[in-house]
Amino acid sequence: MQQQRINRLRSIMEQQGLQALLITNATNRMYMTGFTGSAGYVLITGQRAVLLTDFRYMTQAPQQAIGYEVVEHAPNPMVTILDILTGAGLRKLGFEQQDLTYASYVSYGKALNGIDLVPTDKLVETLRLIKDDTEIAIMQAAADLADRTFSHILGLLKPGLKEKDIALEIEMFVRKHGAASTSFETIVASGERSALPHGKASDRVIGTDEFVKLDFGAYYQGYCSDITRTVVLGKPADKHREIYGIVLEAQLEALSRIRPGMTGREADAVARDVIKRHGYGDFFGHGTGHGLGMEIHEAPRLSVQGDIVLEPGMVVTVEPGIYLPGFGGVRIEDDIVITENGNRRLTQSSKDLIVIP
Repeated sequence: MQQQRINRLRSIMEQQGLQALLITNATNRMYMTGFTGSAGYVLITGQRAVLLTDFRYMTQAPQQAIGYEVVEHAPNPMVTILDILTGAGLRKLGFEQQDLTYASYVSYGKALNGIDLVPTDKLVETLRLIKDDTEIAIMQAAADLADRTFSHILGLLKPGLKEKDIALEIEMFVRKHGAASTSFETIVASGERSALPHGKASDRVIGTDEFVKLDFGAYYQGYCSDITRTVVLGKPADKHREIYGIVLEAQLEALSRIRPGMTGREADAVARDVIKRHGYGDFFGHGTGHGLGMEIHEAPRLSVQGDIVLEPGMVVTVEPGIYLPGFGGVRIEDDIVITENGNRRLTQSSKDLIVIP
């Protein structure tokens, strides 16, 4: 698998006239090599694939980075990189411009005397857009764990608990069942706080006759899941049922129509048009979804700015919402993988309006 990724990256480098590429982004380093340590650099040339790291990882790195030369770098890693480049007669080095600070760029330039530093734009992230079968299987397992966590939490939800109590239980459950952590800081937002799209769990005590919005995921074997469900504790009012029904309609419509060949903008419009038609367009202020993978937010974006065309193997979220200040809000979110003919849902939790007496 790692060799395939190296070959694909070399093909992109050749198209862009790059002799060598230095990978400094930690997620891209893990994607390319399988190495899970906290420090290291990846150097890809036409002939060599090198993982440079320090003394701490010289036993671990060769075990994980199959197909790579593992080199213990000098105290200044750029000294070792310069030796490799000059030894091969290479004078141009691509770097990840989104990952490098200006201070690092200046430092690299001084250390890499005689090397022309060439900015590159998300070359590895382009590879990460399309998930292979192994990645999708891991993401399915992460989604399954998110579903199990939701079922577990439903059995515990009751008035009188703090939002933070629920968030802690989610964290403990995913860790006990194989995840390294949650995918991001868990959102538990109840009552009027459910109108906050990213209302992180607070000390608020959950009451009755109100929404509880739960947004969380499992970070499992290096990949994220992401699910949102909104339930009602107590008796739902007509407004609860109304906006829940509209969001569910928008989400189901999007799930039925998202397919390869659409842009992220077109996918976003499917859900957004439903909410606009019901008069709540001003209360849906975020995108319909985002890419998902080793990071919780990746390309492509399902939003008004989503220019990337969806392709089979991409994994995205579908998460429309309505948020009414002073009352509450609803979001319903699933993870899907784009298939040859449409999409397949990874998360399977019920989306019927769940009312907990």
